[in-house]
Amino acid sequence: MDRREADRRSGPVTEADAALDRGGVVDVVVVGGGQAGLAAGYFLRRAGVSFVILDAQIGAGGAWRHGWESLRLFSPARYSPLPGWWMPPQPGEPFPTAAHVRGYLADYERRYALPIVRPVEVTAVGRVAGGLEVRSRSARWRAGAVVSATGTWRRPYWPRYPGRFGGRQLHTVSYRRPEPFAGQRVLVVGGGNSAAQILAEVSTVAKTSWATLRPPRLLPDEVDGRVLFDVASRRQAAVAAGRGDDRGAAALGEIVMVPSVRAARERGVLVARPMFTRLVPEGVVWPDDTLGRFDTILWCTGFRPDLGHLDPLGLSTVQGVPATVGTRSVDEPRLHLLGYGDWTGTASATIIGAARTAKACVAQLTAALAA
Repeated sequence: MDRREADRRSGPVTEADAALDRGGVVDVVVVGGGQAGLAAGYFLRRAGVSFVILDAQIGAGGAWRHGWESLRLFSPARYSPLPGWWMPPQPGEPFPTAAHVRGYLADYERRYALPIVRPVEVTAVGRVAGGLEVRSRSARWRAGAVVSATGTWRRPYWPRYPGRFGGRQLHTVSYRRPEPFAGQRVLVVGGGNSAAQILAEVSTVAKTSWATLRPPRLLPDEVDGRVLFDVASRRQAAVAAGRGDDRGAAALGEIVMVPSVRAARERGVLVARPMFTRLVPEGVVWPDDTLGRFDTILWCTGFRPDLGHLDPLGLSTVQGVPATVGTRSVDEPRLHLLGYGDWTGTASATIIGAARTAKACVAQLTAALAA
């Protein structure tokens, strides 16, 4: 097996695996081999059904292959496990780096010998007699159920504002390190953790400003990303109990004060301004009609679900995403959507959230297959 082939597969290569390269018939096809896809694979393996995971990447790690160089988890390793195996701690690093997470995901694939075929770009999921068909440019797989776990990384969201900026613009997805911005005037747009972390490090080499739609909410220094999952869980429980969306449970905030962000606060740069009203060639116009001059705008404005492969199913949407009950599609009960955010399970875009949601997802779909 050459190096490229070794990168395509993490577990042992069997005759059945080789057949799946060319398509085939299985109980379940999982589309996407990131953290959510692996969690689904773990529970599918335990359930004893036949399945394959189709991943568009050339190697393990999902979206963690593409983050900026200093990207870290918001929680200690012991609070970020996939099912069955704790993430090992990273020596000297309370918040594991993206490289450490990638290594863990690769080891996880091998540990459970998950049947992953990569790189496979799934182009469509459609209905056929007796099930669903998953198509790539060169192969087809038929299954009784499909789990879509493609994530959001390949669909960066760029908000639209009036006017045109004459400088450089890039999105979180293209950011790697702060050095290229040395000596520049940089505007960071967005109120989440990515914006805060990128602002923190770019501000060490450039003059930065921060624009957000609403005042950013900061977690107290003594807590970490575990709180985010706990808050989301309490909110979901409140809704399920008929108490409404318990926004009071989110009072602790959303931005995790990792060391770099705390340092930015101490330097006085972690100060957000209300969102500008329009773009101009020199920069932006603030709500008070003053001009902000910038060389670069960094849009840390999030992502949208990567769901183009589901277009042939004609799924109805609610607030811009497919209608679901839990992870199951309302329009196509043989389809489950996993890991895209709270609408597919509490904190399901996180490692631990994906793991918890995958368990319920697989239990439901395997029960349906057995019926």
